[in-house]
Amino acid sequence: MEDMKIPHKIYLAEEEIPKQWYNMRADMKVKPAPLLNPGTLQPLKAEELTPIFCEELVAQELDDNTAFVDIPEEIQEYYKTYRPSPVMRAYNLEKALGTPAKIYYKFEGNNTSGSHKLNSALAQAYYAKKQGLKGVTTETGAGQWGTALSMACAYFGLDCKVYMVKVSYEQKPFRREVMRTYGANVTPSPSDTTEIGRKILAEHPGTTGSLGCAISEAVEVATKNDGYRYVLGSVLNQVLLHQSVIGLEAKKALDKYNITPDIIIGCAGGGSNLGGLIAPFMGEKLRGEKDYRIVAVEPASCPSFTRGKFAYDFCDTGMICPLAKMYTLGSDFIPSANHAGGLRFHGMSTILSQLYHDGYMEAVAVEQTSVFEAAEQFARTEGILPAPESSHAIRAAIDEALKCKETGEEKTILFGLTGTGYFDMVAYENFHDGNMTDYIPTDEDLKPGFDKIPKFPGNEI
Repeated sequence: MEDMKIPHKIYLAEEEIPKQWYNMRADMKVKPAPLLNPGTLQPLKAEELTPIFCEELVAQELDDNTAFVDIPEEIQEYYKTYRPSPVMRAYNLEKALGTPAKIYYKFEGNNTSGSHKLNSALAQAYYAKKQGLKGVTTETGAGQWGTALSMACAYFGLDCKVYMVKVSYEQKPFRREVMRTYGANVTPSPSDTTEIGRKILAEHPGTTGSLGCAISEAVEVATKNDGYRYVLGSVLNQVLLHQSVIGLEAKKALDKYNITPDIIIGCAGGGSNLGGLIAPFMGEKLRGEKDYRIVAVEPASCPSFTRGKFAYDFCDTGMICPLAKMYTLGSDFIPSANHAGGLRFHGMSTILSQLYHDGYMEAVAVEQTSVFEAAEQFARTEGILPAPESSHAIRAAIDEALKCKETGEEKTILFGLTGTGYFDMVAYENFHDGNMTDYIPTDEDLKPGFDKIPKFPGNEI
């Protein structure tokens, strides 16, 4: 009965919303490798990035030493419309599993975008408006980032051009329409509206697209139109900085009840949710104050961490973006069209890649049908229809809870529920109708992507 004193939902007060973002890099002994100019192979300077990104965001991207960054008041005010988000105890799921484990999740679905992506979209749109720009361009996979950015751009009065991965554009028409409702122009990628899109279509006829393709198109449009800059919803250092509000709130809420998680689990595509959730906990681990087991969960069909190479690679298929040192499947890698989630990026955040390489976290790859089995069980017990991306974390959390059932250990598990799955019903339909399969790329499937990773001294794989 002692556990029942802890509420199902732990809320913070409005005044407890973080006033600063936390930068994990400040506490990392080994910093993430710098972005390289693909032409000179030298670390990129701020002046080389400002034609692509907003000036203030470039400063945040390159800052490895400032631990805390003030959140502008305008962003704080908008945060108050949907933050703080609750930390919830999964009592019903625990009971259904018969586990002694205590399962908590940080729920980021309480906004119209349906996900955590709004945390960074607001920041990036704010800095674009502050710089006096006309608008921004971006890519989106499952659509959460495009939706969040369209909301943020509408709020700050900016034009928004979104290149949406073609398979998602076709599978998720309602997500597309939400973006258009907020004023965004949405184009399926690869498209014939850009030079790079036409090249990709010529080389890969009938391709269903990838985030790497969409990034290339969005960057091209941003650099060829005055008054526009490119913004990205994951992977970049600046994005993980903004998303640290997730972990900062989660830690403060758990601290209220003297709850310390043993295991922290997040889904991993590019790293925005995982990096945001683990930020303050990883800070304690890096400083030697506490230890946590931190687990990244990725799809077996796009296994950057578990089967990728730790090397410098292009972030985009068109190979026009800077080189980033990350766990990568190769910029030419395109996930199976049957892959149902938004975790479609071929690489991973440089921050998380370095932390994984240095042994501060681990990674597991899970198969798609088992992910949807977990999603269905969670929906039936906890009453929330989870996004496919979040369901990867649910799968791993359930697996850890079942291990506790076998051993009798009373571990405390925290995972990130990045958002809701109401625009993902085609995937749920395929699962229920038995049309969903588990595609796992073979070593031969991965080899072409690896072969295209740039080769230069110090970048051997």
